Amino acid sequence: MRIEGGRALNGVIPISGAKNAALKLMCAGLLSAATLRLSNMPNSLRDIDSQTELLEYLGATIARENDLMAINAGSVDKIDAPYDLVRKMRTSILVLGPLLARFGEAKVSLPGGCAIGTRPVDLHIDGLRAMGAEITLEHGYIHALAKDGLQGAKIIFPKVSVGATENLMMAATLAKGETVLANAAREPEISDLGECLIKMGAKIEGLGTATIRIEGVDRLHGTAHEVVPDRIETGTYMIAVALTGGNVRLKNARADHLAALIARLQKAGVDIAEDGADILISRDPAQPLRGTDIMTEPYPGFPTDLQAQFMTMLTLCEGAGLVSETIFENRFMHVPELARMGADITVHGNSAIVRGVKKLTGAEVMATDLRASVALVLAGLVADGETVINRIYHLERGYEDLVGKLSACGAVIQRI
Repeated sequence: MRIEGGRALNGVIPISGAKNAALKLMCAGLLSAATLRLSNMPNSLRDIDSQTELLEYLGATIARENDLMAINAGSVDKIDAPYDLVRKMRTSILVLGPLLARFGEAKVSLPGGCAIGTRPVDLHIDGLRAMGAEITLEHGYIHALAKDGLQGAKIIFPKVSVGATENLMMAATLAKGETVLANAAREPEISDLGECLIKMGAKIEGLGTATIRIEGVDRLHGTAHEVVPDRIETGTYMIAVALTGGNVRLKNARADHLAALIARLQKAGVDIAEDGADILISRDPAQPLRGTDIMTEPYPGFPTDLQAQFMTMLTLCEGAGLVSETIFENRFMHVPELARMGADITVHGNSAIVRGVKKLTGAEVMATDLRASVALVLAGLVADGETVINRIYHLERGYEDLVGKLSACGAVIQRI
C-alpha cells in the first residue's frame, strides 16, 4: 500500500458490520437445521471468506449477496474442522461449541491467526468439560464427545475471555438444564450474538453483564438478524481524523460502544458529537493534540484492538502519553515500524511511553498483524512524504474497503 501523507480527512465514511460479531454469528448458524439470514455483513473481508470456506466444508450451504448472507446448516455432515482451514484465523475455534451441542461430537484443530500472543483455548475446554464433554487433545486437534448431550453447569471464568464466553454460550443453548457463565465477557459483539440466539429460540438472560444465564432448549430455529456496526472500524477512523485534522461523518456507528475511546479523544482535544445513528468527528489542524494515557482492559474499558491506532496518534501529541497493554503480549510489534517513521517510543514490558514529536516522515514499513497494520496506515496519512506498507494481507482480514473509504475523504492512498 502506498500513501502520500499530509492531507486532512473530510467527508462521509459508512461503517460496516462488525467482523468480530459476524464471524461468531456465522458459527451460530450451525446450531440449527433452519436458515439464518444475516444482514449488514462485512462483505469483502478475508476472515469472512475463510469462515465461509470452513462452514461449507462442514456441509453448510451459504448464499452471499452484497451485505446479505444466508446460512443453512441442515445438510452439515462433518464434525471436523481441519488445520488447513482453521489455521487462517483463531475465530474458527468457535465452531467447537455449536458442533458439539448439536451433534454430540466435534473435532477442531487448535487455531492460528494473528501473532499477538498465545491466546490459549483452555477456558473453552474447561467449560465444555464442566458441561459433561469428554475432551482429548491429540495431534494438534481438540476432540470433544458428549454422546448423551451437554449438561447445564455453573462455569466461573478465572479471567475474562470473549471467545470462551461466546463458545460456551452457544453450546449451552442446546444443553440440558441451566448454564451460568460467571465473570463472562461483556463486549457488544457478545450481546449481539446473544440477541441473535434469542431470536432463534434460545433462552438467555444477563447479556451485557458479567453473569449470563442460559436455559437449554431442544432445538433452535432460523431467524433474520442485522449485524451490529463495527466499533473497532469506527474507532480507527475516529483516530484517523484526530491525527490528520478535518471533519468526517461516520454513518451507522454506535458511540455508546466506544465510551472509553471517546473520553480519551476528547481529552486529547478532538470534537465528537452524535447525530442520530451517525458520529461527527472533527479537529482543527491548527490545534495541537494533547498527550493522554490509556490502559487496555476488557469491555467497557479501552479496547486492545484500538491500542496501536491510539499509540500512533500519541506520536504527534504535545507532551507524552503512557500506553499499558494488559490483554495480549506481543502487541507492541508496530513500535519499531513507527520508530522508522520518526516516532519516539520507549517500551518497558507491557507499557510504552510515547513522547510527541513535531512530525513523522514517510518510510517503507512492514505490517505484523491486523491492528498494527492499520496503525501504520494512520501514520502514513499524516507523515511527510510517501509511506509504503508491505504485507497488507493482514489489513484485508479486518477492514472493508479501507482504500475506498479513505480516498473518498481526500486521502491519497492506493493498493499496489
